[in-house]
Amino acid sequence: MSVTIAIPARLGSTRLPRKVLLDLGGKPVVQHVWERVQKMRTADRVVVLADSEEVAEVARGFGAEVLLTSPDCPSGTARLASVLDQLPGEFFLNVQGDEPCIDPALLDALVLRWRETQCELVTAVARIHDPAKLTNPNVVKVVRGENGRAVYFSRSPVPYRRGVAVAEWLADGAVPYWSHIGVYGYARATVAGYAALPVTRIEQIESLEQLRFVEHGKVFQTVETNYHPVAIDTAEDLEKARQLFQ
Repeated sequence: MSVTIAIPARLGSTRLPRKVLLDLGGKPVVQHVWERVQKMRTADRVVVLADSEEVAEVARGFGAEVLLTSPDCPSGTARLASVLDQLPGEFFLNVQGDEPCIDPALLDALVLRWRETQCELVTAVARIHDPAKLTNPNVVKVVRGENGRAVYFSRSPVPYRRGVAVAEWLADGAVPYWSHIGVYGYARATVAGYAALPVTRIEQIESLEQLRFVEHGKVFQTVETNYHPVAIDTAEDLEKARQLFQ
């Protein structure tokens, strides 16, 4: 069962234009992602999905295999689906091109969970301990079932604890709260069927692409991790990352 790692690398990001090519410790951001992925034990193939010839040229320069995709793809999932016929493999991991510190061990764990469960999708979650993260709409929360399945994703603090003050939701430890780590794994059939899934109302309301799969009945398994992303979305994020790499 071969495993392909896809790294969507988009030049036209809105909040920080050209971020995948910006310098971080003497290398472009996307090169750090590619090098981290190379440390995986379970990957059979690693491909950068570039939205422009400029990104493709840089990626080829550091040794990556590259496929050109349309700049109009609205998400990494759509970008992967658009070139699926050019990629072999039964399982695909979507690793964002702005995650320069991504943990290879976590990526291997996602692959192993898929092999164990043969689930349609798998993603990562981290335990929330900080009350500020619980109420931050930029931190996506995950409700999990008893078997580790993701039941729902939301920008709101969920599950809601009726009769308990929000300040106490984490303090007593009665209910674990989880944040979503945005790395996705898909069985091939799931990616192949993506284009046929209509956009859903809740997906649009929450502005969370993963809800399309949930609303259409797809099974999301989860893997627990202590990894916290160092995603680069703003100039401030880039400066923090540069300090970290120093």
